[in-house]
Amino acid sequence: MERAAGIRLLILDVDGVMTDGRLLYDADGRELKSFHVRDGYGIKRLMAAGITVAVISWRRSGAAAGRMAELGIRHVMLGRADKGQALAELLAITGIDAGAAACMGDDEPDLPVMQRVALPIAVADCHAAVAGAAAWRTTLPGGAGAVREVCDLLLAARGGHADGGAR
Repeated sequence: MERAAGIRLLILDVDGVMTDGRLLYDADGRELKSFHVRDGYGIKRLMAAGITVAVISWRRSGAAAGRMAELGIRHVMLGRADKGQALAELLAITGIDAGAAACMGDDEPDLPVMQRVALPIAVADCHAAVAGAAAWRTTLPGGAGAVREVCDLLLAARGGHADGGAR
């Protein structure tokens, strides 16, 4: 909780963190993604509390871009194979130090970011390499409310409560 209390930036992966990691396509080849509504609500509450939320994803996805826009996430980096470089750019843009950042990941491409932030977090159903790099692991799998779990943790660490307000 002490480490979580100092977090000012939450960095999220998309596939396997905000979604369950499955890739779905319709008959016309358009990609479909399923996002958990509670994750979205948690993200909105986190941003309202002054914590910056950003996305760094290896894949480029119109569905992901649309969901991030709907949530009001300003720092969205899609199609970024070099997540370490993307992190450096993000920290420069936001002016937030890696020592005040958390990252949620599920697979090996997330490791360059997880290894540099103060609070590396893995989803319950992550790859073994990511589990070993995580300081905290969610009880819920990616796409099933894991992001909300982390949002509630960060708010509680700041003195807020999971039910929505500071007391």
